[in-house]
Amino acid sequence: MQGFQERGGGGGAPPDLAQLQSTMRAIELACTSIQMHMNPAEAEATILLLAQSHQPYQACKFILENSQVANARFQAAAAIKDAAIREWGFLSPDDKRNLISFCLCFTMQHANSPEGYVQVKVSSVAAQLLKRGWLDFTAVEKESFFYQVNQAISGIHGVDVQFAGINFLESLVSEFSPSTSTAMGLPREFHEQCRKSLERDHLKTFYCWARDAALSVTNRIIESNSAIPEVKACNAALRLMLQILNWDFLYKSSGAASSVFSGGVRQDNDSPKRSEVNLVQPGPAWREILVTSGHIGWLLSLYAALRHKFSCEGYWLDCPIAVSARKLIVQFCSLAGTIFPSDNVQMHEHHLLQLLSGIIAWIDPPDAVSRAIESGKSESEMLDGCRALLSIANITYPTVFDQLLKSTSEVVKNLMNNDSEEETWSWEARDILLDTWIALLVPVNRNSGNALLPPEGRSAAANLFALIVESELRAASASAFNDDVDSNYLQASISAMDERLSSYALIARAASDVTIPFLIEVFAKGFARITQGRGLVDHTECLEELYSLLLIIGHVIADEGEGETPLVPNAIQTQFSDILEAEKHPVIILCSSIIKFAEQSLNPEMRELVFSPRLMEAVIWFLARWSSTYLMSPEENADLNSSKVLVEFFGQHNQGKPVLDIIIHISLTALVSYPGEKDLQALTCNHLLHALVLRKHICVHLVQLDSWRDLANAFANDKNLLLLDTAHQRSLAQTLVRSASGLRNSESSNQYVRDLMGHMATYLVELLRKNNLKSIAQQPDIILSVSCLLERLRGVASASEPRTQKAINELGFAVMNPVLVLLKVYKDESAVVYLLLKFVVDWVDGQISYLEAHETAAVVNFCMNLLQLYSSHNIGKISLSLSSSLLNEAKTDKYKDLRALLQLLSNLCSKDLVDFSSDSNETQGTNISQVVYFGLLIITPLITLDLLKYPKLCHDYFSLLSHLLEVYPETVAQLNTDAFSNVLGTLDFGLHHQDIDVVDNCLRALRALASYHYIETRGGKTGLGSHAAGLKDQGGNLQEGILSRFLRSLLQLLLFEDYSPDLVSSAADALLPLLLCEQGLYQRLGNELIERQPNETLKSRLANALHGLTSANQLMSTLERKNYQIFRKNLTSFLIEVRGFLRTK
Repeated sequence: MQGFQERGGGGGAPPDLAQLQSTMRAIELACTSIQMHMNPAEAEATILLLAQSHQPYQACKFILENSQVANARFQAAAAIKDAAIREWGFLSPDDKRNLISFCLCFTMQHANSPEGYVQVKVSSVAAQLLKRGWLDFTAVEKESFFYQVNQAISGIHGVDVQFAGINFLESLVSEFSPSTSTAMGLPREFHEQCRKSLERDHLKTFYCWARDAALSVTNRIIESNSAIPEVKACNAALRLMLQILNWDFLYKSSGAASSVFSGGVRQDNDSPKRSEVNLVQPGPAWREILVTSGHIGWLLSLYAALRHKFSCEGYWLDCPIAVSARKLIVQFCSLAGTIFPSDNVQMHEHHLLQLLSGIIAWIDPPDAVSRAIESGKSESEMLDGCRALLSIANITYPTVFDQLLKSTSEVVKNLMNNDSEEETWSWEARDILLDTWIALLVPVNRNSGNALLPPEGRSAAANLFALIVESELRAASASAFNDDVDSNYLQASISAMDERLSSYALIARAASDVTIPFLIEVFAKGFARITQGRGLVDHTECLEELYSLLLIIGHVIADEGEGETPLVPNAIQTQFSDILEAEKHPVIILCSSIIKFAEQSLNPEMRELVFSPRLMEAVIWFLARWSSTYLMSPEENADLNSSKVLVEFFGQHNQGKPVLDIIIHISLTALVSYPGEKDLQALTCNHLLHALVLRKHICVHLVQLDSWRDLANAFANDKNLLLLDTAHQRSLAQTLVRSASGLRNSESSNQYVRDLMGHMATYLVELLRKNNLKSIAQQPDIILSVSCLLERLRGVASASEPRTQKAINELGFAVMNPVLVLLKVYKDESAVVYLLLKFVVDWVDGQISYLEAHETAAVVNFCMNLLQLYSSHNIGKISLSLSSSLLNEAKTDKYKDLRALLQLLSNLCSKDLVDFSSDSNETQGTNISQVVYFGLLIITPLITLDLLKYPKLCHDYFSLLSHLLEVYPETVAQLNTDAFSNVLGTLDFGLHHQDIDVVDNCLRALRALASYHYIETRGGKTGLGSHAAGLKDQGGNLQEGILSRFLRSLLQLLLFEDYSPDLVSSAADALLPLLLCEQGLYQRLGNELIERQPNETLKSRLANALHGLTSANQLMSTLERKNYQIFRKNLTSFLIEVRGFLRTK
């Protein structure tokens, strides 16, 4: 077959019937062959040939009208679309209109065809072609098409045609929506213009047609006692209305005054919600259609009537029309914004109350609804009711919607009382309703003074929280003897439960005057139970309950402190502002009872009987969270009377120091008395102790405590602490060193560090003196000891501060020689090599900016020896043939030392940027540049594109590269051709990386490289020399210079690819020196781009934009700061002007 050529073109000469029949038979045979799996490649080629033929429209029409093979008709419709989109510019206006009319007429004429998928395809082709010509067709031409569609949707040609017309509009709306539109190879500007035009001129009309179509068949559906075709049309109309309401509306007024009903999305960034709600904001032009016309009342009445009629038919709730109607109702619950006038709050309130009155029957009474679902009724209606409540909660506040709180409280109460692991719907409903409470309560928690709950809401919150606690304790008790860990969510880690517990905390704080006393009572009962029948009664269930209760209480009374200064939650501060006596303050009573309970763990007998490792985890977690908020909190954080009482009671002049002493004793007990419990040790080292030393005013008291001195002494001398996980060794060492900030002066702090860490250097030095070092060093216990000491050294190095810098500096110099010796001894132990390198990295990072010139020279010499030793032993070198193994996550550990070397070079470079020494000079800069140069020669051959797929390594590498090119561009320029080419290859990879930080580092590197070359060459020097001019490849062909190459690449990225708008400024800073270096290439590239434009209008726009990029705002040919600022503005304007029509979809 040579091809399917049309002798009549788009619609000229009469067709050759024999040729048309031959083509039809070929396509039918190909479709049948594919279905029968006979020669599929040849069959697919035949079908592709039809789509690629020149103007195959008559053949495709013939197949659609005459073929008895449905798949052949489907492929013919697809071929019409492909050919028409491809040849659109060559078709006459009549041909374009005729193709669309043919597809529309075919869809309507065959509306009752059993092969529905063929009709859907032809309908979508009509929609795609109509969009393709949207900007070409006049308003009259568009109306002629829509007149046919409106006639079909009105129902005058029957229900099947009505259904087909609605389906066409569905396809059309989908085609004009950016997220679902078909690629046509056109500028994005075209798609955006089509989208705006449809929304402005037609979208409301389509909605009205769909609404009227549904209205026209409603009565027949309600009155009929059997399935009728009108149901299908009504369902399609409801679907279309829902699709239109899901449109991302552009024409919505801004600047309207906000009211108690949110005009937009509430900025609840601290909300722990799991469910997402998209608001519908169509603007005031839609008010009459959606709000004031009674449309919502009709929709609710329709669903209610059908629901009543089919109340005995359990399956009906999942029928398409029921599902579509509920989805539309739920979507109306998200209606917000300027569609409601700012001066008529009652309109929005009436709208929501009307919806709520219709929805309430879906979930109320909750016990009856739950029983019906458990008896076999579908849960879909109840879940949709919960989603509707969530939508309403996202656009209103509890002060005006207390009925919503009552509804959700009752439903959650029932779900809590009837929860079951097998009933997944109940968990889903519970999560949705908890998110509903969160949506209402986040503003209350953030600004309780202005958004307090009404009394009914507080009562509902208190009752709900009590039910939650009872349900959680019941589940915890049931899990006590359950060995099936996977089936019980309570066995999850504390961090995994944080989201759910945060939801509970918001509810509790909404009525803290009730919930805090309630928690006091519950905890007191649990505490009393474990003290009874000591040793005679199994307290496993009670301990699980206490574990759960500690987590709940911790979330209720304190917020997470990571990343910010934790304060007493607003709701708790305001709720107890009238209580001025500490012994009567509920929060103090609750906290004191928990601390008293935790103190019992110091009793060996109680510890063995009660405090299991799991319970101790909850105790340590609670103390860490609580102490960050309440323990010795600065007095300036106490604004209200209640907060002042809390701060003073647990302050440094009252109970703060005794409580601190208890916490340290408990921490030491957790580390010493629970060997092998890594989770408990992690919480103790990384959370509790770490949080304490971050506050200097606490460190002042810490270093005075005997308990803290006991901890420091155990760290230095107790072999039990050497059994801690290596990462915990590092954390504990860091914590102990940081506590030195609480001592009187720098001398005391440095002596404290020397006493604490002196044993490390002594051990390493003594180890190296042994004659049989090589043999004993390989013993497992020696390897473990060395690893632990190296981790401790890392912790000390990372805790460096000005007060302790001298002692840590001495420690580092004392172990320099042992580090080099250990690197030789453990060259085959990758884990030890990595720890050695990481210690050097951390120590250099903390010390380099303080070192005097002679010390800097010693450190640089040490690093040079380290790199030479590393290179000589081939440590870390990887064969390129093994790079595919990097896909195996288990093998990535062997590349950690490469990351460490990258970090070491970066830290050395920082000396030229930050230098606190008293005698800084240029000599050390020269020394550092030498070690950096040598380091690059070692590292660049090891860096492959496969390695750069690993995020941490990738980030460190490009961070170093940008740093080196900014500080030592001349050193990088001296690299040999292979090393330099490898660096540039990775830069090109990084420019197109998905991580914005990686791309930003590459742009900074390009800026430094191009700026260096431009400044050097203007001064009469060679700059990058042959690297910029280009080199010959193995075939003798001259390759493009690197600056030319990156100018092309950067322009390609900016004009045609996706990237974050945040990168435009960095891209401008890189592009400016590239343009100045390669002005001739820029002119050629600009001219080529202009010539590729399809019409004179776009050519003129692009030419003006390119000219403005390099001349607007008095841009000069310099690299001064002001010039960079001007060029950033020019580039931003340039991209706004041209990207819309240069980028295609």
